[in-house]
Amino acid sequence: MIRPFVTLKLATTLDGRIATHTGESRWITGEPARRAVHELRASHDAVLVGIETVLKDDPELTVRLQGYEGYQPARVVLDSRGRIPLHSKLVQTARVIPTYVVTTHDLNPELVSLGVRPLKVASRHQRVDLIAALQALNEAGIDRLFVEGGGQIATAFVKLGAVDRLEWFRAPTILGGDGRAVIGFLDIADINRVIRFTRVGVQAVGDDLWESYELE
Repeated sequence: MIRPFVTLKLATTLDGRIATHTGESRWITGEPARRAVHELRASHDAVLVGIETVLKDDPELTVRLQGYEGYQPARVVLDSRGRIPLHSKLVQTARVIPTYVVTTHDLNPELVSLGVRPLKVASRHQRVDLIAALQALNEAGIDRLFVEGGGQIATAFVKLGAVDRLEWFRAPTILGGDGRAVIGFLDIADINRVIRFTRVGVQAVGDDLWESYELE
């Protein structure tokens, strides 16, 4: 499969949780870690999230650093049913920053008129076929993809084996087993089949720890 180089960003507690059991997640990590994420965005061609992140947080997915006037990466939303709101920040700025919606249906013409770029791909289990999505993004000229989605998106990329690099920010906190896990069910029964990464960097960012890994 020809696809972009994929970096997956994770921000968790020490026990790998991304939110409380009620879904509260702002903010798991501190300001220095969030600033580092903006620096990582600036080094990629596009930033990807799922539609649930858009509906919940209405993110901009831009590089926002003091004094930064450089390149803004494209934004990509995995949205099988085309639910992205017309009033969302991503749609309202789509004429300024390239914004792709990867969907399995024809996109609302109003979204297209506002500058959104549709990428219609095949479906798999009533969701966007991730392999097809990555191939479509590659054909759109995206060589380096920064994935910032929630647990569902992270799990899908890890399960597919489509994560080349992990940038993992860990806060010195614990949420416990009722918190929402960063990686969901992978159906691994044999310990010898674990998905293994090699740590290539570690540093403190404020009170948090930033670890970098590459797929073995």
